[in-house]
Amino acid sequence: MKKRFFRHAAMAGLIAMLSAGPMIAPAAAQIGGIVHDPRNYAQNILTAARTLEQINNQIKQLQNQATSLVNEARHLQSLPTSTLRELQGRVDRTRDLLAEAQRVAFDVGDIQKAFDARYQGAALSGPQAALVANAEARWNDSVGAFQDAMKVQAGVVTNMGAARQSIATLVTASQSASGALQAAQAGNQLLALQSQQLGDLAAAIAAQGRAEMLNAARAAAAETEGRERFRRFRKGN
Repeated sequence: MKKRFFRHAAMAGLIAMLSAGPMIAPAAAQIGGIVHDPRNYAQNILTAARTLEQINNQIKQLQNQATSLVNEARHLQSLPTSTLRELQGRVDRTRDLLAEAQRVAFDVGDIQKAFDARYQGAALSGPQAALVANAEARWNDSVGAFQDAMKVQAGVVTNMGAARQSIATLVTASQSASGALQAAQAGNQLLALQSQQLGDLAAAIAAQGRAEMLNAARAAAAETEGRERFRRFRKGN
């Protein structure tokens, strides 16, 4: 629309210049009282053509500037798709599962208290009733830890299905991005998704490792307790 307007304006200017008549110069011919100088007329035509060329160049510059502004605007457009809330929800679910750890939680102080009470020292050399109670408590610790690990693993598997949908959404958004900002934002969300999946993997490893360590500690405590019982048996106590 703008290009057509500028061209019409240039053409109108050219017609006006040609209609204004020849410039004052020595007459080369006079017909019916009208002075006509072919050289001056040709000069006017050349001047008008150059003016029209300049106008066309200006039109092209304006068009290039408009195109550049449109492209810059596209580069500044934000990505309409966001999976941040879904990613945060999955992270929160995994954290909740870890927080539900039974008996021996993922806490340094809680672990120390549990080991002091059931896995070492007086817990392995107290009265017979205490030995039996501590052995049962250690067994429950191990069973609970394996149950917790399975729950975390189930949560990770559930998140994998949701992650597949997020990947498809973000890849589609990235491929159809209209500018650099949208492409960068899609890439950032894909990195956030990767971080969430790595977090799930770390949680599953931590839960499984907790279960295995508690089971190994139970076995070691049982062995120590067995030696204590054997010592008491030999003494006749």
